[in-house]
Amino acid sequence: MTKLQQGILVVVDDPGWRKVRGLLPRLKRAAAAAEKAAKFRGTFTILLSKDAKLKSLNRDFRGKDKPTNVLSFPAAPNDDGYRGDIALALGVTRREAKAAGKSFADHAVHLVVHGVLHLAGHDHVRARDAQKMEKLEIAILKTLGVANPYEIAP
Repeated sequence: MTKLQQGILVVVDDPGWRKVRGLLPRLKRAAAAAEKAAKFRGTFTILLSKDAKLKSLNRDFRGKDKPTNVLSFPAAPNDDGYRGDIALALGVTRREAKAAGKSFADHAVHLVVHGVLHLAGHDHVRARDAQKMEKLEIAILKTLGVANPYEIAP
């Protein structure tokens, strides 16, 4: 097998993602920052899709028949450097951002960082692992000019 060229491929499945000016390059920068912070190298794909697609993926791969904000699918270790896929749902991301009083772009950046960390092997099932992952997310987001997403706004 030949080695894939390292990089981040962004696939836009729902044109609504393109309505936010400058979002796609910002998401790529966020993914690259998370990749660097996690000492994670390889190629991966970010799918920007609609709620229906994430609902289908969530049902098929996690047994949960509802849309979710972000899903990560780490690839099995191999020689070609492909590390996996991340998928984001437009509507869920938009609703969550609005409910939390955050900008849509900042929330999408956070979800991409979160997804990349999952590809790098981080998880939040146990409290200690969640704290470690959140601390790393906060540090990465700070470098990107995004406020701590876990801090409750006054």
